[in-house]
Amino acid sequence: MDAVKTYRYLRIAMIGMVVLIGAAVLHEWGATGWRCLQPSVSSYYYTPARGVLVGALVAVGVCLVVIKGNTDWEDILLNLGGAVAPVIAFVPTPEPGGCRSVPVEVSDIPADVANNVFALLVLGLAGIIITVVIARAAPRSGQPLEPAVRFGLAATVVLYLAALVTFFAARSFFIEHAHYAAAFVLFVCMVAVMIINAWFYGRQQARGSLPTASDYANRYAAVALVMIGTVVVMLVWRTVFGWEHAVLWIEGVLIGCFAVFWALQTRELWNEGLRAPAR
Repeated sequence: MDAVKTYRYLRIAMIGMVVLIGAAVLHEWGATGWRCLQPSVSSYYYTPARGVLVGALVAVGVCLVVIKGNTDWEDILLNLGGAVAPVIAFVPTPEPGGCRSVPVEVSDIPADVANNVFALLVLGLAGIIITVVIARAAPRSGQPLEPAVRFGLAATVVLYLAALVTFFAARSFFIEHAHYAAAFVLFVCMVAVMIINAWFYGRQQARGSLPTASDYANRYAAVALVMIGTVVVMLVWRTVFGWEHAVLWIEGVLIGCFAVFWALQTRELWNEGLRAPAR
């Protein structure tokens, strides 16, 4: 029961971080006047909301890594998403925008990135070493690692090496593009997590019989469909008609949909912590 309570607290903390970011951005929006918006949520890094954005993203990353997914694949995707979330926080978007309530003196960004990302890379290396040691020490009766585990380790090492090499060999390129690359990886991981949940929840609802289309057309599939569909429509609209704040609203939809997904999953698993394997 104590383990289930820990799951509950982690899940509630995740939703709390979304509320925290939303409240900080809304407060700044109100302070600037309702017609004055930054081009993206990330651009609020250059406003008084900076501390909340950085702290909340780091906390979200920790929660995603710590919490156990319902399946190996879900767990790997949560870990990958959690690993890149601090990069979004430590490497700000290169688009500062021009809408802020007060002049904010931002410290030297290259110096900040050099310090913070270096520390993150040190932590990442320690995490990879610990993960490999634990994986090798786990009793497997001579069996090879599960495909999901092998993929997770390989993907983590590839992402880490890409960040490491770019950080030291092409610092300007890293500062210019790391924020967007990390955001893309996080988005892909979260969409994949929703799809996996839709699949396994549908199989569980079939209760041992052959799942039907209606079983797979469940709450998690609906949230994933809304997220993907809305983002596609917004991107098309921006391409055809132009839209200064398209990224802001796309990020808002992504954050909102993930919060809804997380709340639905938290409600489903409130008493169990983890979903029982589908038969």
